[in-house]
Amino acid sequence: MKFTDGYWLIKPEYKPNYPMCAYEAEPFENGVRIFCPFREQEGRGSTIDCGLLTVELTSPRSGVIRVNVYHFMGGLDNIPAFDIYKEETETKLTIGEEKIEYVSGPLKAVVTRKPYGLAFYQDGRLLTESSFRNLAYMQHRDGRNFLVEQLKCSVGENIYGLGERFTPFVKNGQSVDMWNEDGGTASEIAYKNIPFYLSSRGYGVFCDTPEKVFYEICSEKVSRVSFGLEGERLGYYVFAGPEPMDALKRYVALTGLPALPPEESFGLWLSTSFTTDYDEKTVMSFIDGMAQRDIPLHVFHFDCFWLREFHLCDFTWDSRIFPDPKGMLARYKARGLKICVWINPYVSQKSPMFLEGKQKGYLLKKPDGSVFQWDRWQAGMGLVDFTNPGACEWFRGKLKALLDMGVDYFKTDFGERIPTNVRYFNDADPVAMHNYYTSLYNQCVFDLLKEVKGENEACVFARSATAGGQRFPVHWGGDCSGNYDSMAETLRGGLSLAASGFAFWSHDMAGFEQTAPPDIYKRWAQFGLLSTHSRLHGSKSYRVPWYFGEESCDVVRAFVRLKCRLMPYLYGAAAEAHFTGAPVMRPMFLAFPGDNNCLPLDKQYMLGEKLLVAPIFNEDSIGEYYLPEGKWTHLLSGEVREGGWHREHYDYLSLPLFVRENTLLPMGTEQNRPNYDYTKGLEVHLYQPADNASAACTVPNKDGSPAMKVEVSRCGGTLTARADLPCTLVVHVGEAVEAKVELPAGETKIEL
Repeated sequence: MKFTDGYWLIKPEYKPNYPMCAYEAEPFENGVRIFCPFREQEGRGSTIDCGLLTVELTSPRSGVIRVNVYHFMGGLDNIPAFDIYKEETETKLTIGEEKIEYVSGPLKAVVTRKPYGLAFYQDGRLLTESSFRNLAYMQHRDGRNFLVEQLKCSVGENIYGLGERFTPFVKNGQSVDMWNEDGGTASEIAYKNIPFYLSSRGYGVFCDTPEKVFYEICSEKVSRVSFGLEGERLGYYVFAGPEPMDALKRYVALTGLPALPPEESFGLWLSTSFTTDYDEKTVMSFIDGMAQRDIPLHVFHFDCFWLREFHLCDFTWDSRIFPDPKGMLARYKARGLKICVWINPYVSQKSPMFLEGKQKGYLLKKPDGSVFQWDRWQAGMGLVDFTNPGACEWFRGKLKALLDMGVDYFKTDFGERIPTNVRYFNDADPVAMHNYYTSLYNQCVFDLLKEVKGENEACVFARSATAGGQRFPVHWGGDCSGNYDSMAETLRGGLSLAASGFAFWSHDMAGFEQTAPPDIYKRWAQFGLLSTHSRLHGSKSYRVPWYFGEESCDVVRAFVRLKCRLMPYLYGAAAEAHFTGAPVMRPMFLAFPGDNNCLPLDKQYMLGEKLLVAPIFNEDSIGEYYLPEGKWTHLLSGEVREGGWHREHYDYLSLPLFVRENTLLPMGTEQNRPNYDYTKGLEVHLYQPADNASAACTVPNKDGSPAMKVEVSRCGGTLTARADLPCTLVVHVGEAVEAKVELPAGETKIEL
């Protein structure tokens, strides 16, 4: 939302009110409250007919400062709030005649008294600032009021994040509204709006409300990130770095670290697809077909029409197609499969659940007390009111029956089409609930899975999200199309989501809409199986690989097996995400903050800390990618490349997939399943060991705790290896395997 008409003028329908000075400051608890009038104070008469803003500075964690700006404070207390995870932190407050300083860990906020301004520093370096007339209370002539902040964006500074956005990866120049919508992957509309942005200068900013926050990123004022909302309070947090990853970790720690998904969920998921015709015979033909072609399969997903038409969502199997669901699921599980079923929080009028929900008051209501209904998606459907504890238990009870039947995971679809002309059980503001609804929905389902299945066994496959949603993995990228443009926009969305604090992410391999040609199917399968989670799913056609040619079977087989072998490494990266908030799929600027070439890169990523993946987005089979400085070894061919830009041809069994130099990469020998004892038969591959340097890797247990650690250091031609348990060390020097040594537990010397 823009308030100005060029640089000099304000749009005529708005009246601006700016804090002109920091008139008075008073300490409170662990913070300071500053009173900032809209007029310079030259005497007692200046206080008459003069409004002011109250600015509060507090700190919930070290290196994090919260800014809370109020105009009127007498409004209803009905805005839902994100869960915030605080910790004890020491702060320092200095109130001077010219400025006010507030320090939390490495982050310092400085308020200038006259004229009012607010700047943030780390180690003496300016991160960003709100200067004179950047903070404003804007009054529209129609009676609406807005609070707006403008923070400095320096020369060469890039802004990232704000959710899973499919527009350009670098957000500079864009206008973005925080409003969840079901809009596919080809527009500015997003399923997952996260009011957090990350700067290439190594700080982050989080607007702490699910309300409709608007952003102008170097678009209204080209040297400012403007954000605000309609209302009388604006709150935001600033996160210190010094690097972008540090700021991101601080943000995730504040809003909630992600759960650790079960190992099986990292394997290959196969779906019935959406509107296809299927029954138990069809599903078994898919499962048998994968086995006959020796393609490992780990999760089978039933999409919408495991339910009867016009009955979505009553959680009852369509008995015409599936007369014995419990027996059927037992037969599938005997094949070693996990089972996922599609659900959503909407209840069609034809479903028996509708009258039950109406009678018990479990559905959203209109202001007059009647049930809110519409025909979008399902005829006459209502929506579950997750602010009602009874409704949550009712919903969980329906899902618990499915878990008892043999279901393992739920695909928590939808959650974006939430009306605003409704009344909630807890009287929450319905506009603010629009984005927040998905948080309650996914938490309700995830907590049930965690309760029934246990720690590290809960997994959803969610589409919508808001801040804090990273706690409930996994999320997928929504309705993409079967072409290279959509494949690229999908990756942009995933990298943008990673820069917004989400560690685990997936997408529909080969696209949801349309049926991709074999070329795209094979390239997207490579990309999908080098994402944290991998699902074959479509709309009107099946996605089994043999429908796309036998070579597609070869590609899927090869990359599923590769992913299974990489699980000691991938699950270690997942454990790191669980404990620290570092995303598994990392934008290049996060992994290499000192390399300016990485700032705009959105067609490649780091998978964990050590593997670089550059999917191929063209039918010419050309891989174009950038390697940061150093020696990089192709994981599949062993070829070595120096840092810089590269352009090469790759067949369908390969793509740019490189290991950083001085990497100790743990790989398993199990290639058919993702869940196994990663310490048994373990190979640790040492790539391009640097002299007088060391490399290490940690192999996790199921709960993410360390199962074993291996360290290798090099001094000249001698390697010193230390392993907690026996394993095999494979040393790659140049393009050759220099040594392959069986390491016992303890220390071993190896001569190269």
